Amino acid sequence: MNMQNSNPVIDQKSELVKVTNLTKKYKNKAALSNINLTLESGRIVGLLGPNGSGKTTLIKILSGALNDYEGAVTINGKSVGPETKALVSYLPDSAYFSPWMCPLDMIALFKDFYTDFNEHKCLEMLKRLDLNEKQKIKTMSKGMIEKFQLCLVMSRNAMLYILDEPIGGVDPAARDYILDTILTNYNEDATIFLSTHLISDVERIFDTVVFLKEGEIVLQGNIDNIREEEGKSIDQLFREVFKC
Repeated sequence: MNMQNSNPVIDQKSELVKVTNLTKKYKNKAALSNINLTLESGRIVGLLGPNGSGKTTLIKILSGALNDYEGAVTINGKSVGPETKALVSYLPDSAYFSPWMCPLDMIALFKDFYTDFNEHKCLEMLKRLDLNEKQKIKTMSKGMIEKFQLCLVMSRNAMLYILDEPIGGVDPAARDYILDTILTNYNEDATIFLSTHLISDVERIFDTVVFLKEGEIVLQGNIDNIREEEGKSIDQLFREVFKC
């Protein structure tokens, strides 16, 4: 089943993602409260907040994994649904492979499922990250699995790359290499929306940041402007805003 045109066309003059009055409740508790957010194409956006702030809920809504919410969410002018799923390359915060699989098995599935998937690019990334394309998933470490998932996601020519904690299980020595892999292997006209707790390691790649606290956006804007106005790094500001 093919889900996407291999050459997505992005209108640089329009908003890639527009979230309007978005509210998501679980029983009587609001995970997101009246969120308004616009993401332009060609940006790397950091989604920052403590556990329970609503980051994963927002990510799942953008990816199309959650559809029971109030408000409006569009990607490239289309309401989130089957059409927008084909425009999004999503890296969840947990593995979704069967233990018996090896990278070649997943590559074959991605190749069949997404017309924008570049098999050669994925295999090259595997080599650069010292991953064995025939190694069983069940014998891989958490860090190895994260690297492999990243190879799959970044080998698509998508409009929106949603990365939920992409380096959480990767050792510190490999983080810069992983970030460089992200930077050099995505469609530069697209947008990366990246959630992380490792702000000091990642903030160098951000153009824009969004601070989410208790389901509400408490800060958003250009990262250089925020640094200049606040006189501190994004990591320092995060610690101040979200201190216990």
